Amino acid sequence: MQQPLTPKQTDITTVHRSKKFDGISVLNATFLILVSLLCILPLIHIIAVSFSSSAAASAGYVRLWPVDFTFASYMYTMSRTEFWQSMLVSLTRIGIGTPLNLLLTILVAYPLSKESHALRFRSVYAWAFFVTMLFNGGLIPWYTTLKEYGLLDSIWALVLPGAVPVFSVVLLLNFFREIPKELEEAALIDGAGHFRTVWSIFVPISKPALATLALFSMVEHWNSWFDGLLLMGNPANYPLQSYIQTIVIQQNLSNMSRDAMLDLALISDRTLKSSQIFLGSLPIILAYPFLQKYFVKGIVLGSVKG
Repeated sequence: MQQPLTPKQTDITTVHRSKKFDGISVLNATFLILVSLLCILPLIHIIAVSFSSSAAASAGYVRLWPVDFTFASYMYTMSRTEFWQSMLVSLTRIGIGTPLNLLLTILVAYPLSKESHALRFRSVYAWAFFVTMLFNGGLIPWYTTLKEYGLLDSIWALVLPGAVPVFSVVLLLNFFREIPKELEEAALIDGAGHFRTVWSIFVPISKPALATLALFSMVEHWNSWFDGLLLMGNPANYPLQSYIQTIVIQQNLSNMSRDAMLDLALISDRTLKSSQIFLGSLPIILAYPFLQKYFVKGIVLGSVKG
């Protein structure tokens, strides 16, 4: 029979365990700091280049701090009408697309969160949505469908194809499943229908989850560039990322006036690209702190909570 530990042995064991946990905490902290630096340092470098002179940037003197500080690249970028037009298109896309994504996600996730006896053929519906995450009809049928519906060169071509984000539906239905059934049963006994139950009980309880999904949706809409290039025939209808892609990657200067090209010749290509990349990322960077408190809670979507 094992003898009980003496108080001295217990203290020694506690010290060993605390040292072990301290070592693991140090390793975790070190790893997270390194990962954070890998994410932050490139952005700091881009900001430093954007505020540097063309000569310093072209010569490769800029590291993490601007050299010969100047606003020239930002003045040039923000003086262009095309930049603000594309910014407006992206903001409109987020303003329409994000609420639409959340609305349809809620309406799809709520019935799919029920048991099979409450919703007949629930598994069939669930698999019908899930399969779309794995397979699609291809680029040409997708483009042809949008063309036949007359959606090309309109904001709806950027919003409607991804109106139901299936990944968000999966996350939210798992969150709905963890809501105590007694709340829903009490609402039904009081005479509330399913729509009243969703908007009065499920949605208020799910604010952390919905805030997280809203952030995912905003980032998805803001970062999308390929659909803008493919579906917008008029460059004036490009969202911001599509516009930046034509300047930074394709270096398509066909839409520039003669005066704009002369101004561009006085600015380093690196500083111009860096300023546009930073301005393109700035709205999401500014929006994140307001959603961060919900994001921390919502990051455990679908997990078991004690």
